[in-house]
Amino acid sequence: MARIAEDLYLLLLDNASAQPRLERARRSRVLSAAVLLDLAYACRIRPAVDGEAVEPGRLVALAGPAAPDPVTEPAFQLLQRRPLAPATAVKKLAKHTEDHIVAHLEHTGQIRQVPLPEKRFGQQFAWPLTNRHRVGQARAALMASLFDRTPPPPATAAIISLLHAVDGLGALLSLNDRGWRWVHARAGEIALGSWVDEYPTALPEVNLAVTTSAVRQALP
Repeated sequence: MARIAEDLYLLLLDNASAQPRLERARRSRVLSAAVLLDLAYACRIRPAVDGEAVEPGRLVALAGPAAPDPVTEPAFQLLQRRPLAPATAVKKLAKHTEDHIVAHLEHTGQIRQVPLPEKRFGQQFAWPLTNRHRVGQARAALMASLFDRTPPPPATAAIISLLHAVDGLGALLSLNDRGWRWVHARAGEIALGSWVDEYPTALPEVNLAVTTSAVRQALP
């Protein structure tokens, strides 16, 4: 399951308009990056390191069957063909990743497609949530991590790190200057990998943190 990418999309959906709140260009990049991080957390990809035949930093697919998920499988297949720099992978995935996420969320009954009577917001459809339980949990974890300094679960740490990289936390939060100073400082700590020391970690979490560091640099 593409937990990181799906939770990120659900968090971005606006309650009133049922439209995602980041503009298309940033949204496409950050969702594509999120899919890569889902694969990293599943230990299906990792960045190459010094001493390997692949250029350091390029994302490589790890041996195993194709990812059994319609959201992550295209990204896994892309990297199975050849290792790619994170920026290249994000660019190649950006065209269709959001469509895959939306289709899967609709297929699994988490959102529904509603035709708009007029082309409002430049869109033909709205995507209201069918149930707020999942997004409520994701938002509660994000808020606790940012404001209560609760150790963030891996998916939450990845989402915060990606949104911080594209200056996208404003799509989720409305704060005064003091609040933003706090959030940017805490999000910066998480983006730099502090959560690995805060949260009980094993290989998947470490691989996620290392891959997040590589992928974040492809986003600005």
